[in-house]
Amino acid sequence: MEIRQPSNSKDAKHYDTDRLREEFLIEEIFVPGEIRRIYSHIDRIITMGYTPTDKPLELGEGLNTMTNLGTDFFLERRELGVINIGGKGAITADGKKYVLNPRDGLYVGMGAKEVVFESDDKNAPAKFYTLSAPAHTTYPTVHIDITKARKVPCGDVEHANKRVINQYIHPEVMKSCQLTMGLTQLEEGSVWNTMPCHTHERRMEVYLYLDIPENQVVFHLMGEPTELRTIVMRNEQAVISPSWSIHSGVGTHAYSFIWGMVGENQTFDDMDHCDMNAIK
Repeated sequence: MEIRQPSNSKDAKHYDTDRLREEFLIEEIFVPGEIRRIYSHIDRIITMGYTPTDKPLELGEGLNTMTNLGTDFFLERRELGVINIGGKGAITADGKKYVLNPRDGLYVGMGAKEVVFESDDKNAPAKFYTLSAPAHTTYPTVHIDITKARKVPCGDVEHANKRVINQYIHPEVMKSCQLTMGLTQLEEGSVWNTMPCHTHERRMEVYLYLDIPENQVVFHLMGEPTELRTIVMRNEQAVISPSWSIHSGVGTHAYSFIWGMVGENQTFDDMDHCDMNAIK
């Protein structure tokens, strides 16, 4: 499991491109037959990719949880959120199997001891994008398929940001301790997300960009509103956004992204909006 240390906003002003990418970009998260785990000390979120092929993959496989997490098992003090962006697959949580079609989600509450990921077809494997956050109470495991996600239309053609926010792990859909997740899909011809931009002092965020065609990119904007920086993102790459940073993107083509948030609250209008005349 790769460890990422927190970064101070004052220090980040002096990062060059390579250092910025080293601190915040997760360049490869889906490797066939393997597990990728990135532990960030920013709110102690763990970003993971499970891509089972020939055999199932277990949540804590290859990990000494007592050494890495200080617990007897992975979800002893954590909760888990998953969205499948690959082929059809299934997750078995403490003996109960949940089938996940493409774009389906699953929430697994604190205390689950065995979580196993598998694909229906090793040649078209599931890609389980997975986030885990510390938890202080247990909530039931919930399967959220794409049709059950709460859909919130946003934006307009005039501002090139017409999109639909699919809320999976969200107070309007189900209960979780602090983790929230959803999938935002931009309509054809729209390229901007989360603009006008904002920060939220009480929550951090991780974005996974997907549905980016070959030879197209998304320019992810981050940093304090008066100290913006750019990370060039390609398909199925993720980026960690501290609470002091904006998290906006503009693509050379329409795309989708999965957002996951961890912090002190789940109040979605708890944002510090940025004056468009002040950002630079």
